[in-house]
Amino acid sequence: MKYLIASDIHGSAYYCALLKERFLAEGAQKLLLLGDLLYHGARNPLPRDYSTLKTAEILNSMKEHILCVRGNCDSDVDTLVLEFPIVADYAILPAAGRTLVLTHGHRTYGVLSGSDVLVNGHFHVPAFEQREGHLYVNCGSVSIPKENSPHSYLVLEDGKLLWKDVETGAVFKRAEL
Repeated sequence: MKYLIASDIHGSAYYCALLKERFLAEGAQKLLLLGDLLYHGARNPLPRDYSTLKTAEILNSMKEHILCVRGNCDSDVDTLVLEFPIVADYAILPAAGRTLVLTHGHRTYGVLSGSDVLVNGHFHVPAFEQREGHLYVNCGSVSIPKENSPHSYLVLEDGKLLWKDVETGAVFKRAEL
């Protein structure tokens, strides 16, 4: 199965529309969203074309493909405009012979026991490294990247990871699980 993994849209209708275009162009079966969908957050600037309702509309148009976990900027009120569940703190995904824990990244959970890959967003910086006996993967941020990283998403297929620029679709990092 082909997964597109993204995080930290933060209400940017512009970047959310680009993410939808990339999802369709990639031919992915599932869009794994790792939180911070609508609200920009108190410490972040307003992202380009900030519109929580337009962002919700774009995401709702893909609801049958979405698996989402909750981020620190997501709230119960978001469930009034989103037509898919967003309240889970984490999800477990078996892929490529590995066990992945998908979470936003703002909390530490005991769910890593029995798993070997942690996939999150929150820090807005793409990453792939060994940490404390687990593989750590960060998809970066769709709308508010940090540390000079591109506006990004991650593709997972057949154990291969491709970090891509959401504006161009160009690959800027590769790895294998």
